[in-house]
Parts: sequence; structure tokens; C-alpha cells
Amino acid sequence: MQLGFVGLGAMGQLIVPRLMAAGHEVTGWNRSRDKAKALIKSGMRWADTPRAVAERSEIVFSIVTDSKAVRAVALGNDGIVSGLRAGGIYVDMSTIEPDESRSVAAEFSKAGSIMLDGPISGSPVTVTQGNASVMIGGDEHAFERIKPVLLAIGPKVTHIGGNGLACQMKIAVNLLLMVEVIAFGEAIALAEKGGVARDVALDAILKSVAASPVLGYRGPFILEGKMPAVPLADVTLQQKDMMLALNLGRTSGSPVPLAAAANEMMNACRGLGIDRNDFVVAHQVYRRLGGQK
Repeated sequence: MQLGFVGLGAMGQLIVPRLMAAGHEVTGWNRSRDKAKALIKSGMRWADTPRAVAERSEIVFSIVTDSKAVRAVALGNDGIVSGLRAGGIYVDMSTIEPDESRSVAAEFSKAGSIMLDGPISGSPVTVTQGNASVMIGGDEHAFERIKPVLLAIGPKVTHIGGNGLACQMKIAVNLLLMVEVIAFGEAIALAEKGGVARDVALDAILKSVAASPVLGYRGPFILEGKMPAVPLADVTLQQKDMMLALNLGRTSGSPVPLAAAANEMMNACRGLGIDRNDFVVAHQVYRRLGGQK
């Protein structure tokens, strides 16, 4: 199929090659063309605007930072909505507020096209391994139309419900992920305080019933010299998603006390100046609070 991709950051850089490997032709756009050089070299076509991407595509994907960025690429001057043909499908894979996603989807509906929210659950590691999952909110018939394309991105594809509900689910999943990783740091620090070597504690957790995929690839970052120079998700990026969860809890009346506690550990990372690391670095906060070096 003729596909478009808007936003070629860390995740887009990995998703586009998977789409091309499945035999699709991909046209891409990014605010900075430099990030697209490797993809262009490998066969991706370049377009000068999101609108131009949409004009060449049956399905357009985007993955950008926040709802403001989604509105800019989707509805702004030379946005996707102005180039997408009648009946065309736009899939936004960004993690944004459900109501914002529904609002953008309404504009596509007015224009005679379809928007789905399709956030991806996974890190660059899981995308590369082919283990990422995609959740879709919006028209179910449109979901069935694009499902074969989605399966090129990852093997786990789920229709969650109406527009905005995949965003709602992604924020809920991210809340669980963040609390889990923060609790992991707390558990390791407690074991170390009692005299257990860090590598032994890590190995024990990864062999226990508490083990999970995210701890399997992120847990080793706490070992000496293992913290990646380019984080999978630094404190600031992860805290952005945490704030989405806290705001949803506030506006819907659903209690999220563990999210609030985890967010305070993110604040502590920022206060200690270690926030440019992957957010598993919260383990260091626990050590310092416990009087460990």
C-alpha cells in the first residue's frame, strides 16, 4: 500500500523500516529533514509537508510529542487533513489526551476522512524485536481495513473501542509501567540496604514471579556502566505521560495515588540533576534517601 509517516523521531525511525520491509511504499515527513536521511537512503520517499505526505498515501501514520504537535501536523497549515483523500485513514500513534484525540478525529470526519488513535505500547527495544503492541480507537471497519498494515509494526493489535479510548488505555498502561519500574528501584534499594549485592538482587527479581518484559530489558540499566547514553525514555519524557495519567484521574474522579507517588520520584530525579537518564534511574533516589552512596 501507499503509506505516509509523519514524525520520524526515535519510534518513527524504527517503524518505517518495518513497513517498508513488509512491501509497502512509505512517504515521510519530519520537522527536521536530517533525521530522515537514513530512511530516505533506504528507500523512503520524502515530502515537504504533512499535506504532501497525505496526498500520496492511502493511510497516514503520525507519532509526535504531544497534542499540540498532533494538531499542528494534522490540522495546521498544510496539515494531513487537507491532503487525505475522501475515505482515507489517518492513524495517530502519539500518546495524548483522549479528548484531544476525539476533537481532532471530529475534524477529519467533517472532511470526509477517518482518524483512528493508535498508540503503540513498547520501547525502541520491543519495536526492534517485533514485540510491540498497537491499540486502536475509532471506527471498527477502518480498523479491520488497516489491520494487516498494523501487523507489520507488531504482532499484537487490539481494537479498544471508540475514538479516544486507545489513548485512554495507553495512558493506563503507561501508569502501570511507570509504577512498576519505580517500585523495582525501591525493591532493589531495599535489598541492597540489607547487604544483597545489586547484581544478585537484579538476577533474583528477574527470576521471580515479579519479573516482566519491561524489567527484563530495563532492569540491567541500574548496574554499573549499563545506563544507556541515549535513554529509552528519560525522566522528562516519562513524566509527561505520568502527568497525563494524573490529569485523567483528576478530571474523571478515578484515584491514582500510586501514580502520584511515582511522579514525586520523578521530581526527585529532576531535583538531583539525574533526569537526563532513563527513568529507571529513580533507583538512585531510593539509595540516596536510604543513606547509600
